Amino acid sequence: MNNFKAVLGAGLIVAAAGAQAGGRPAEVLAGLSAGRDHVAGEMLVEFRPEASAAARASALRAIGGQLISKVRAASARAGKGDLQRVRVPLAVALNRAVEALSANAAVEFAEPNWIYQHASVSNDPFYVNNQLFGMYGDATTPANAFGSQAGEAWARGNTCQSRPYIGIIDEGVMLNHVDLAPNAGTNPIEAAGAAGVDDDGNGLVDDITGWDFDGGNNSTFDGTTDDHGSHVAGTAAARGGNGVGVAGVCWNARLLAAKFLGRRGGTTANAIASVDYFTDLKNDQGLNIVVTNNSWGGGGFSQGLLDAINRAGNANILFVAAAGNESNNNDASPSYPASYNSDNIISVAAISSTGALASFSNFGATSVDIGAPGVAVNSTIPASSRGQVISSYASYNGTSMATPHVAGAAALYASSHPGATAPQIKAAILAAAVPTPSLNGRVLTNGRLNASGF
Repeated sequence: MNNFKAVLGAGLIVAAAGAQAGGRPAEVLAGLSAGRDHVAGEMLVEFRPEASAAARASALRAIGGQLISKVRAASARAGKGDLQRVRVPLAVALNRAVEALSANAAVEFAEPNWIYQHASVSNDPFYVNNQLFGMYGDATTPANAFGSQAGEAWARGNTCQSRPYIGIIDEGVMLNHVDLAPNAGTNPIEAAGAAGVDDDGNGLVDDITGWDFDGGNNSTFDGTTDDHGSHVAGTAAARGGNGVGVAGVCWNARLLAAKFLGRRGGTTANAIASVDYFTDLKNDQGLNIVVTNNSWGGGGFSQGLLDAINRAGNANILFVAAAGNESNNNDASPSYPASYNSDNIISVAAISSTGALASFSNFGATSVDIGAPGVAVNSTIPASSRGQVISSYASYNGTSMATPHVAGAAALYASSHPGATAPQIKAAILAAAVPTPSLNGRVLTNGRLNASGF
């Protein structure tokens, strides 16, 4: 994992008097104290909706802060003020800035712009093992009881016929991969509109297959460095039954990409924008976005990201998250975003083909929900050949790889249960979990994913 922590100065900050802010400043400060990665000299600040322009400006002056950009506009309907990305002088310690703003009556919450990394461990990105245990079941050929049982669902005719959308929040996705192209989704208004025009009015021009929030453009695939996002997309929804390569859990789901992880990771600001992107597409255009796959983590507590996840939940979008790869007990030491206590989150641990909890996988009897295949998972990646980017496959390890098995299962359930809400889909997935000795007392369900159990 790239490690570029901010060097915090010890500048003195005078806090404005007033009511205590919201958010969870104690948890934010604990993340800073623990050295969680964040962007040097940046904060996210949400102002209270009733705060005047003068009060907002005064709060920023107290820390020497300057507005960089607006992450989320104020919403009278939601009772929320502006969420702003703010530059803070490097001489000012962020913990002091958090304390000062948290004591300011104009501020709802203040936090660092945390940095996230994807949650995968690659063993050989160009090695194809011709096995897909994660999709097998007890009665499939070949069989593996510790697979997701997706193959048994397919045998009963459930291959995701109604074509729900899955949002991939990650690196970019090679949507022209031979195994992904049939399931490449589109933003229909932009796809039908004129090039160079923001046809749907969301502020993003030509976001036909999604948006690159890291690069600030509509290119959702930038070459072989986007292998992680392409790999998780394939596990969730590579086209099945086409006689090519691999099959994802939901054969016919449509994929859209929100790229926020770049070469140095991704920021909280861009993660929030990515989550809200899919929420807005569903709310504004009625796209049947059932779930987002979130195979990433890091940083500390973020009220801004939690609010975005809850907005997605209000739109009936599940947020499936990787538990993390630190062999950590998340009950004792939370791993975000998987550890947020939101009704629409499913947190996923990784198991091997023998049913063992992966040695790297985080766990938590109350904070991690379920296990899924996450060791030696073969899926889609871009590769380079003679100067060209070509479709290829590779075997990766990680809770990143476990997570899209569950995201694909959520889409599979939605396909066969039209109109199901996010809480109903989550309840069905957790209720169908198969008891597994290695997960007993390690995850909430004590078991592993069973995509044929609903």
